[in-house]
Amino acid sequence: MPRPVQIGAAADGTLTYMIDCAPSDLPAVRVRDIMTAWSQAREAAHRAAWSVARGFRFRRADGGWTDLAMCDQDATCWAGAVDRLLGMETSYGVSVCLRLLALIDLLARAPWTTDLVDLSHEAELHPALVRLAAEARLTDDAGFDEHRFRLTLQTLPSGAPRP
Repeated sequence: MPRPVQIGAAADGTLTYMIDCAPSDLPAVRVRDIMTAWSQAREAAHRAAWSVARGFRFRRADGGWTDLAMCDQDATCWAGAVDRLLGMETSYGVSVCLRLLALIDLLARAPWTTDLVDLSHEAELHPALVRLAAEARLTDDAGFDEHRFRLTLQTLPSGAPRP
């Protein structure tokens, strides 16, 4: 069951999410929610529907906090789209948001992912890539373990695009 998330708003509109677990403890999400978030976020970016900066405070097992800031205009646009779509008042909504952003980060920096995405028209993602993004454990810095992703995706059936 998703945990509630406390949300604070600063005078400048910045939102801060207080999450009572580490990013690596956020729940897996439904594949369809990642796909819908991907589509909605792409539409928001095309409309230049920018959103506010967001901060995330994650409670560590030792009782301390890990802070992440999201100030990049594109990232805030995508996060705003996820917030409008699913809400981010639960750990589930935050998980969808962070998984989507981690996937985008992976696609942007890992050249081996090019065969898993078709950017020609609808920006289609390989189903195995989306499934892994929905289910894989996030790292404590809210990303994906690139090495583990690549190893997992190398087990695709023959004939499927491979990293």
